[in-house]
Amino acid sequence: MRADRTVERTYLHQWRLLIVEYEAVKSGKSTAFTNVRDFYTHHGTCSQTFRKYYNRYSASGLASDLLPRRRGPKHRVKSEAEVAEARGAVFKMLHSPPSDAGFNRVTWKRAELQQALKATGVLLSKRNIQSIIKAAGYRWLKARQVLTSKDPEYRSKLDNVKSILRGLRSDEGFFSIDEFGPVAVLKRGGRRLVAPGVNATVPQWQRSKGTLIITAALELSTNQVTHFYSEKKNTAEIIKLLDQLLARNRHLTRLYLSWDAASWHMSNQLVRRIESNNVMAEVTGSPRVETAPLPAGAQFLNVIEAVFSGMARAILHNSDYSSVGEAKRAIDRYFAERNEYFREHRKRAGNKIWGGERETTAFSESSNHKDPRYR
Repeated sequence: MRADRTVERTYLHQWRLLIVEYEAVKSGKSTAFTNVRDFYTHHGTCSQTFRKYYNRYSASGLASDLLPRRRGPKHRVKSEAEVAEARGAVFKMLHSPPSDAGFNRVTWKRAELQQALKATGVLLSKRNIQSIIKAAGYRWLKARQVLTSKDPEYRSKLDNVKSILRGLRSDEGFFSIDEFGPVAVLKRGGRRLVAPGVNATVPQWQRSKGTLIITAALELSTNQVTHFYSEKKNTAEIIKLLDQLLARNRHLTRLYLSWDAASWHMSNQLVRRIESNNVMAEVTGSPRVETAPLPAGAQFLNVIEAVFSGMARAILHNSDYSSVGEAKRAIDRYFAERNEYFREHRKRAGNKIWGGERETTAFSESSNHKDPRYR
């Protein structure tokens, strides 16, 4: 009621009329009612409630004392800082296996999640926990695939990545690497603005105009994306990306490569390529390469997923490209404009990535960089 000033004014006006009428009845000057019982019955109001508000208003003279009061801690409105802190605590706990909190399970239940949060000093109801998870776009049925990592070395790998980022120097680069796709090029649906009487439809059966796979790396300190298109996801494409990163970052002394647990990210051929580069780096002074793998099943920690999400929502949703080449040109332009923006706004740390992407370009254990709706 307090949010709508028109309703509030109408409510106060009605109360003032009732007060005038009530005082007329009490003084015997009313022509409509002979006693206050008839007054209460006619207006359908409780005598105790009416007298409570009437006496409070008579004592203070403040119109605010005629408005309903909400009581109890359950009605207290939380500040933005409290909401953000609660969300971060939920996902920080949710991203680690339940066994880390002493539960003999592989997936979380709300009761156990509430108990684990309480042990860390965070008091949330089951309903609040469910609301936080639902607002992030996740469902409990997808918890095994999306929300929880089963990697027994989850904590050590996570601590290693956080340690590298805390000590990252200006002459070092940290690259978040992943592949997007394969994605079919066809008419896609999504929310759109349409004229009256127009129905937006997408055919259920379509002939694909081709597919594309993007292999890309995001440098966290500069927000610059390096990408190209691949025919397959394999070690050869990752080595190709590594060569490009080495060629474009000769001014750096060390490159940290962070990726998920895909087999081509940890193949023997790739390990040998990195080792040979580091041997030559001792002689030529070129950048050394080190890896900082993410825990298995923890794609939600991969920062580049946020970039893919923003690109898909801006370029692929509601699209109907005539060919794969047209789709690639649109994607190339998106990344080019994005890189140019961050070259001009390099102090925008902590804000959301340009392009409507889901999370900030900062590594955080409570982040959900992989948007489950981006494809």
